[in-house]
Amino acid sequence: MQTAAYRYAIGDGWDQPPDVTLDSPETLILVFGPTDLGPLAAVLDALRASFPTSVWAGASTAGEIAGRSIDDNTLTVALVRFAGTCLRGITHRFEQTAQSFAAGQEIAQSLNADGLRGILVFADGLNVNGSELARGFSSALPAGIVVTGGLAGDGNRFQQTWVLGESGPQEHAIVAIGFYGARIGLAHGSGSGWDILGVHRKVTRASGNVLYELDHQPALPLYKKYLGERAAELPASALLFPLAIHSDGKRDEETVRTILGIDEAAQSITFAGDIPEGATVQLMRANFERVIDGAAQAAERTGMSAYAGGPLLALAVSCVGRRLVLSERSEEELDAVLDTLPAQTTMVGFYSYGELSPLTGSCCDLHNQTMTLTLLWENAA
Repeated sequence: MQTAAYRYAIGDGWDQPPDVTLDSPETLILVFGPTDLGPLAAVLDALRASFPTSVWAGASTAGEIAGRSIDDNTLTVALVRFAGTCLRGITHRFEQTAQSFAAGQEIAQSLNADGLRGILVFADGLNVNGSELARGFSSALPAGIVVTGGLAGDGNRFQQTWVLGESGPQEHAIVAIGFYGARIGLAHGSGSGWDILGVHRKVTRASGNVLYELDHQPALPLYKKYLGERAAELPASALLFPLAIHSDGKRDEETVRTILGIDEAAQSITFAGDIPEGATVQLMRANFERVIDGAAQAAERTGMSAYAGGPLLALAVSCVGRRLVLSERSEEELDAVLDTLPAQTTMVGFYSYGELSPLTGSCCDLHNQTMTLTLLWENAA
């Protein structure tokens, strides 16, 4: 397996020329960039022309991750040429958020073939229900198949996102890559680090990813009360105060959900994933040191017992809310990851509107406000 990473910045060009000899049907190219490609569009087109047989995947971001650095308005590119792993890419179009579960099922069924070891997924971050997408994958795949990835971002604007497949950047789309063969190595890990804020509350009215009532009170006014002066900055300020959903009444286990939008007329809040009616929830807030420690925990949880050395690609998908909280300290969470992973690691990734990886036995779950890692390597023949 060969890996390479590149960065293109307006005014500076490529940090080094992409190695076109790496093009092959067994080459995965990951691309992360801004929502408005603008002057980068021609650069992306030229890159695609230089790698005509490779398998493509990528997403718009709330910040591009390249090693220990975070950039905006750049193209961050990773190339992985496998020696004994087959790849298959799918771009799935959908029109309505309600089709998210079916989309996950259909993609899983299309990719589920002999030798499948894992699936990497990038989805439109504004028009997909991430938890329903994950549930669709989990319902259609056999045990042992891991699905990881993330939801495309758009800074803190929440206006438009894209994903990249064989046909170029698209909205209302999901791109998935299947990895096949005995040599591919995959590992994953996720960490958060947010603190609990306030009392436990019960979800008394919700529909899908829309929350209407907590403890029989309209959700939005209650949420604004906690935000205080920052309520005027909604929905962007909501990234600093996500919601913890406790697992089946187990208050030491939670899934974190981040807010995508509010509806003043309905007094409701829309989240990146489902809010189960009847669930116990609490607000959360950031603790700088714990958020950075959460990134290190993600690396520690990858469980790389099968890794025996050699080139290693780390795909880092971190939530936009973490970047807003950490601000100038955001690169410290990248340092925490790379200081934990092997020295041979090449890391790229992006700040997202949601992170995808297994949590409690299923093949895929939606996370928010986490650092989620996917590690790829190849074992010897």
